[in-house]
Amino acid sequence: MSEAEMMTPKHAAVVLLSGGLDSMVTAAIAKERGFNVRALSIDYGQRHRLELASAKRIAEKLDLADHVEIELDLRAFGGSALTDSIAVPKSGVDDTIPVTYVPARNLVFLALTTACAEAAGASDVFIGVNALDYSGYPDCRPEFIASFTETARLGTKAGVEGSAFVVHTPLQHMTKADIARECDRLGLDPAWSWSCYDPVPGDIACGLCDSCRLRKKGFAEAGITDSTVYAA
Repeated sequence: MSEAEMMTPKHAAVVLLSGGLDSMVTAAIAKERGFNVRALSIDYGQRHRLELASAKRIAEKLDLADHVEIELDLRAFGGSALTDSIAVPKSGVDDTIPVTYVPARNLVFLALTTACAEAAGASDVFIGVNALDYSGYPDCRPEFIASFTETARLGTKAGVEGSAFVVHTPLQHMTKADIARECDRLGLDPAWSWSCYDPVPGDIACGLCDSCRLRKKGFAEAGITDSTVYAA
């Protein structure tokens, strides 16, 4: 960031803060870029509700301007191991879309984040999606983000009046190792965040679900210690 940019008054931005590693790093990057960061977290009835406590902790640790949590119980729809009585896979990541995919989750969540931004008079939205080391979710791809950005322009008062939204995806083309390095560079404690889909008794990360495996692999490849405790 140039000296001139650092002197520019801060503009508001809304970050979708799940409480996971990627959202934590994304929020820290948004703040580093000079935005006045407001965070939005969504209680959607997820199996791994511990991430909501992590989101609150992250917002406090990063001293964000505001943190809003809303309820949207997606268990009414089900269709995912995160919102239904379906076992979370523990056998490893493959090339298929896993049952931990929550139908249209990022489509719904980005719409809510954009609504939050429009209500706050902000035109910048941040989301920690990643299209390299991830679980194959279709709503993490660059083409989805590009399409949603255009939809937001067409479907909002701000967009129609010429103030289009910018959807920032700073982790889009990073590997998990890159994200671990960013976490370290930004001085973040990995244990502030929660990634595990299926915690074991004692609120400990299982270490075997896709999310745990990808996270552990990233830190190992980066040669950085993950302060999170894993059961396996």
